Amino acid sequence: MAEHTTAQHHTAASAHLKDAATHHEHAASAHEAGDHAKSAHHATIAHGHTLHAEHHAESASKQHADQHAASVK
Repeated sequence: MAEHTTAQHHTAASAHLKDAATHHEHAASAHEAGDHAKSAHHATIAHGHTLHAEHHAESASKQHADQHAASVK
């Protein structure tokens, strides 16, 4: 896998959070309609997107620290 730049990590985190929000909305709608299997399906996908977002946010933070730690003494 190619290395992402810090900006790419921020962009990827944002995209995953948006996808997670969409899947949570689908999960809520399915739950309200009584389709609990579909609700669980979308909730699981939302959780996966949240985990990916956290990974990208952590990677961006680490890259910020690596790139700018010397200037913050």
